[in-house]
This record gives sequence, structure tokens and C-alpha cells, in this order.
Amino acid sequence: MELELLARCPLLRGAEEDLLRQILSRDGTELFSFSAGQVVYSPRQFRRCLGVLLSGQLQVTKGTLAVSLLEPGELFGAAALYSDAPEFATTITAKRSGRCLLLGQELVDELIAAQPLIRENYLRYLTGRIRFLSSRMQSLAQPGVEGRLARYLLANGQAGSVTCPAAQLARRLGVSRASLYRAFDALEKSGLILRQGKTILIPNPSALEHVL
Repeated sequence: MELELLARCPLLRGAEEDLLRQILSRDGTELFSFSAGQVVYSPRQFRRCLGVLLSGQLQVTKGTLAVSLLEPGELFGAAALYSDAPEFATTITAKRSGRCLLLGQELVDELIAAQPLIRENYLRYLTGRIRFLSSRMQSLAQPGVEGRLARYLLANGQAGSVTCPAAQLARRLGVSRASLYRAFDALEKSGLILRQGKTILIPNPSALEHVL
């Protein structure tokens, strides 16, 4: 079961079973058990390591902001692996009891240097996290659903219009369809957009920017 989870982990995806077994037996690898409510990782419990969740569920927070929930097979700890100061670490708290595998920095360095597959996987993972967190922070920085919708339309408009089904747009913005329709109505009543089926017309982009 642990080998299957490691094989699904973004860092080790595609690795041969022999390599996975070697990693499990290496110095710098630690199996760590935790109970519900326990803080697994924080600025006060700072460790330069990568973690792979094997069972249970973990809540990731940055300050007071809940960033994500981790499920078995997912990675954590990348932000603090090469950080010079513990305060850059996020706080990770167990939502459900379980176990994780901790890979120390020296071991991670060695794997990245010696295994091209792991190096490519890690770079791909970091790129995806940067995109996710950037999108998350931009959405949270907007003054409500109207602001999120306005930013999306301005960023994705071509020739003054955006074509996207409402259900898909709601998922992209991280809002309910009811909230999205209220934002549509508010912007349309203000004359900032015009809906024609799945197409949203933006008659005056400069005016729409004032919603941001």
C-alpha cells in the first residue's frame, strides 16, 4: 500500500519499484504517525524535509488562511525545504489521524541530483504549486465575486468577449453558481457586461477595471 502511494506521489511518479524500496530504507527517511488535531508541521516545529502523506488528512494553513487539504499520496513541506528562516513554513494540522513519510533535505538533494525523473517531477510539482497559489491569492484579494469575475473577464477577453459555460466559470472562480449569477446581474445592471448565452460581452474594459 505504501509503495502504491509513493508511486502516485508527484515527486516519485513513474519511479521503479526498486527505487521506491531503496528510498524507504534509506537514512534520512522517517515514518511519522499523527493523531487528529495534532500539528505536524509549523514554524515552531520546523524541519527541512519533504513529506508524503500515506494515510489520514492534513489541513494546510498560511497565517489564518486555509490553503488546501492534503489527501494520501500528496506532498507537503516544499516551501520550507530550502528556506533560510522557519517563519516561511506553513502550518499543517491533522484533520484525521494517519501517517506520513518524511524525506530529509540531504536525501532529497541526492535524489534530485542522481535521478533525472525525480528532478523533472519536482520542478513540475513546484511550477504547479506556484500557479495554484498565485491564482488562489489573486482570487482572495478581490472584493467579492464581482471582483473575481471582472478580473477573469479582463484577463481572458478576446475581441471584447469571453465564451464559457456558467458551470465551468463558477468552478474556475471557486464560487457557487448562485453567487456567479448574482455577480452577472450586478455587472449587467451597471452596464459593464452583456450576456448572450454562453458569451459575455465587455463593451468597455476600462470601466470594468474599476470593479477591481
